[in-house]
Amino acid sequence: MATNEERRKILIGVAWPYANGYQHLGHLAGAYLPPDIFARYHRLIGNDVLMVSGSDAHGTPITVRANEEGVAPREIFERYHQTFLETYQEIGLTFDLFTHTDTENHHRVSQDIFLKIRENGYLYKEVQQQLYSAQEGRFLPDRYVEGECPHCGSPDARGDQCDNCGKLLEPTELINPRSKASGDTDLELRETEHYFLDLAKLTDKLEDYLHDDKDHWRPNVINFARNYVKELHGRPITRDIDWGIPIPLPGYEGKCLYVWFEAVIGYFSASVEWAKNQGTPEAWKAWWYDPEARTYYFIGKDNIPFHTVIWPAELLAVRQLYCDECETDLNVPYDVPANEYLNFKGTKLSKSRGAFVEVPYFLERYDPDALRFYLTATAPETRDTEFSWEDFVERNNNELVATWGNLANRMLSFAYKRFDGKVPEPGELDDEDRALLAQVEAGFDTVGELYNACKFRAALGEALALAREANGYLDRKAPWFQIKEDPKAAATSVYVILRVIDNLKTILAPILPHTAQKLHEYLGYDGQLFGTQEVVEYEEDTKSHRALTYDHTGAIGTWAVSDLPPGQALRQPAPLFRKLDESVIEEEYARLER
Repeated sequence: MATNEERRKILIGVAWPYANGYQHLGHLAGAYLPPDIFARYHRLIGNDVLMVSGSDAHGTPITVRANEEGVAPREIFERYHQTFLETYQEIGLTFDLFTHTDTENHHRVSQDIFLKIRENGYLYKEVQQQLYSAQEGRFLPDRYVEGECPHCGSPDARGDQCDNCGKLLEPTELINPRSKASGDTDLELRETEHYFLDLAKLTDKLEDYLHDDKDHWRPNVINFARNYVKELHGRPITRDIDWGIPIPLPGYEGKCLYVWFEAVIGYFSASVEWAKNQGTPEAWKAWWYDPEARTYYFIGKDNIPFHTVIWPAELLAVRQLYCDECETDLNVPYDVPANEYLNFKGTKLSKSRGAFVEVPYFLERYDPDALRFYLTATAPETRDTEFSWEDFVERNNNELVATWGNLANRMLSFAYKRFDGKVPEPGELDDEDRALLAQVEAGFDTVGELYNACKFRAALGEALALAREANGYLDRKAPWFQIKEDPKAAATSVYVILRVIDNLKTILAPILPHTAQKLHEYLGYDGQLFGTQEVVEYEEDTKSHRALTYDHTGAIGTWAVSDLPPGQALRQPAPLFRKLDESVIEEEYARLER
């Protein structure tokens, strides 16, 4: 556990979801569950964590959905922003602040960054040709244009990026472009003036950044970024659209900041908002200007260029903001542990392809820790992985329930029933007792190192291996037989296994926080391992908005070896997890066919 002298500031930026629909399991596996595991671990070891994100209110997916429904974009983003708040609270994502990009704070910070980059000489103006639909009477934002990718030939590339090959695009590069909204294929090229971020001017700084101490980055992430930075050119950061953050300059009425430019600013603006909401308006600086602080960005692989090149470029172009007394520049990302895709039926989980399982639906039918367990066990950390209902049921029943849940429940039940509801007083420990305790206690180092390295799948595998060792110990000791012939030996075996369960509870707590808290209470402890989450309403100058916050003041959990005292009163236990009937597999596939 970190001492006060060793305590480090950890900023965790989580991808900003478009608020245009319910999130599916691919979103959760790729970008939202991993940072929560990471945050919970670092809070347990005593680091100062600030985890921020929010709904992207300005992305063209919102306006596309609004056009389809015939409503204002605000109605769409507010509807789904509320579902995000509820879903994240239920699954247990401990955001210090989950806000959105249509706050007055985010507008102000984004405009200030735009002006600062312009002042520092990294913006230029250029008249460009942009696709215009005479049928719709407007210029078409990038995501309003679809067509064939010029690099890989995918027929459904978007005007900003091809999901198939990952290349960033301009709408004018697409072959046979069409309007997503109307299907208009008779698009014209018309001139319009915009501001561009001079990425070519930042290339040397970016190359230095990407080649400096990046051994801890995932190979696919750093290799992509280093290759991408070789081909940089200016990219427009303004666009002709009326839904977004206005350009704070005369003559640019009717133009807004491009969402790809301003959404990543949300990590910074949310930190500023969080500090103000806490009544400590300068507190954010400790995460953004302290060179010892570490900043991590959790995203899916389609966001790699924006977080490894574009966002660092913006930060390097800004250098300093709101901190005249600071002696260092803004911190650039320390790590970007991007995940690959969670696939379903051989393709990326995607609503548009009809291959998806929405998180709210899943949580209506299954427990949050069962979902957290499965998505960690199958995490697409270094390659695409496959979701299937057969695999979910098998892992739930044969790993979560059989290996871990049954170990905890049967021994807590046995101890509660046969030892008067108390932790038994052990006799002298033998070599096997001490060996098991030592092996499990060493897990704080081995599993902790994996958590710290963002290798959550391996961390879970190591913890389950320890649970299997404990099950093997029980099979050999068989305290249910020992108690008939040697009650003291049985008491010793039960005491040892309760110590093991107590330690594994903590080791697994970042992944299984809900059931870890139940175990904590069954073992006779009081208090909360982690803090509490709450949806709150904040007032700004002219409007209010709802956000998810995390209060850690009551958290007592620490990353420390169990000191379970003999004689401690236990509470009557109950099963932690549900074994699933295999009939749910057919039911779930049948639902998808409807």
